[in-house]
Amino acid sequence: MATAEQIKSLVRSYLSDDDERFYTIALQVAAHEAQQGHGALAHDIRDIVDKAKHTRGSNVLLKFPQELQGMVFSEKTDTPLSALVLPERFKERIGRIVHEHRQQEKLKSHGLSNRRKILLVGPPGTGKTMTARVLACELRLSLHTIQVDKLVTKFMGETSAKLRKIFDLIRDEPGVYLFDEFDAIGGERSLDTDVGEMRRVLNALLQFIEQDASDSLIIGATNNPRLLDRALFRRFDDVLYYHLPPEADRQRLITNMLANFMGEQFPWRAVLRESKTLSHAEIDHACRDSIKDAILHDESKVNGADIVKTLKERRQTHER
Repeated sequence: MATAEQIKSLVRSYLSDDDERFYTIALQVAAHEAQQGHGALAHDIRDIVDKAKHTRGSNVLLKFPQELQGMVFSEKTDTPLSALVLPERFKERIGRIVHEHRQQEKLKSHGLSNRRKILLVGPPGTGKTMTARVLACELRLSLHTIQVDKLVTKFMGETSAKLRKIFDLIRDEPGVYLFDEFDAIGGERSLDTDVGEMRRVLNALLQFIEQDASDSLIIGATNNPRLLDRALFRRFDDVLYYHLPPEADRQRLITNMLANFMGEQFPWRAVLRESKTLSHAEIDHACRDSIKDAILHDESKVNGADIVKTLKERRQTHER
């Protein structure tokens, strides 16, 4: 068994959050047990240490340089591909991105590269950010969301310098990097409202994207594709266009959201009519509002009239 000193060292390293020291001592214990003829125990200890290194290492979020503090939000996601309520052909395209990333070495052996630069286009609330979360989950990578509005500054050269640091991170720290509201820095260079500094920023962005050869996934998301410079589209390996959910997807989304709160006599005709112009996110919010109302009124099921009412409220707000 482990010596008294090894046990004390294990406790000290654990309490001081010194993971590397803890792993080293644990492996020393495994070696000691192997010498004593306890091969199975030694193997179990090494296996536990290896699994712990992988699990804890995958949960460590990226620490950003001081200059980028507050501009990048880093998170681990647990949203699987099956959670997306989108047409199957669309989910197949997302699945292809995942499959190519997992088989990138096989592609490289034939002189090919996997899809790594993806542009997501569509109205708010239709699943663009959720897609980034799904890709991060499926690839077991952290999702790093770049706050584009904080990236752009009024000082000449500062925005381009920050962009360079972002792409240095993309190169050095593999992950899924989401540029939300991408049009804020990817605007058409010919726009009359554009200024010289933003043109330089866009030129720098085009170069950074084109020259990037990292193992990270770069995702741009925009609600306004007409504002994007046409040269940007050529820099992306794939462009996915999102739309408001059709009737079948709305019905599936509402069924998934209400789950056990859905009653037997459900007014689908009225529900589908009121949800016709709503996005995935707006339908999600309406369902949650109905569930909260049912709970607060001590009801086990969502009243059909209530879900129609909450959907109508969302639609009226959207139309304004």
